[in-house]
Amino acid sequence: MPAFRGVGAVLTDIEGTISPLAFVREVLFPYAREALPGFLRAHADDPEVRPWRERLAAELGSGDLELQIAALLRWSDEDRKHPVLKALQGMVWRRGYGEGRFRAPICADALERLRAWRQAGLALHVYSSGSVEAQRLFFAHSEHGDLTGLFDRLFDTGVGPKTEPASYARILEEIGRAPGSVLFLSDLPAELDAARTAGLRTARLVREGRPDPRAAHPEVASFAEIEIA
Repeated sequence: MPAFRGVGAVLTDIEGTISPLAFVREVLFPYAREALPGFLRAHADDPEVRPWRERLAAELGSGDLELQIAALLRWSDEDRKHPVLKALQGMVWRRGYGEGRFRAPICADALERLRAWRQAGLALHVYSSGSVEAQRLFFAHSEHGDLTGLFDRLFDTGVGPKTEPASYARILEEIGRAPGSVLFLSDLPAELDAARTAGLRTARLVREGRPDPRAAHPEVASFAEIEIA
């Protein structure tokens, strides 16, 4: 059981870390892909949608709605982290959550430990490739109710890619913390490598398969194995 001393804040990923991988890949993404064309045709000129369509038109060289829909679907199939796609997906998910089509699953071990850390006075932050808006929806409509109050700050790739140390340096500046006082949790070694290069403490969640004690980062199968003293 890895023990971390001197940690005053936890920065955590979502997918594969505090939530099962399957929810985003098998529920959210397929729903957005199916619903996006109809949503855009119905709301193409809405004030919320129009700026994103204009940005898309500048990139594609065309404001044709059907051409834009085709590009967005292609990017969705390629799993591109394009800001326009992410923004529009967030709008579609907002509708899906609001209609009760799905609720976000949170791993029980993660929720229990996050609540305990919060009660102990630790600051809790999130850094995910999903937009901040998508993160708010995720936590507001969890299977355990509205969890948005559990976290101090939410970060997305607006601060930079998750595999670049500079992104973590920007987050440290935003939250006003020294690198060694922040523990970053993720399931992806490349993200953990970048965080460690920036000076953060790290631990990897291995929810499928068995942790390797010889790995580059401390590995755990659940949050229950992480001790912050």
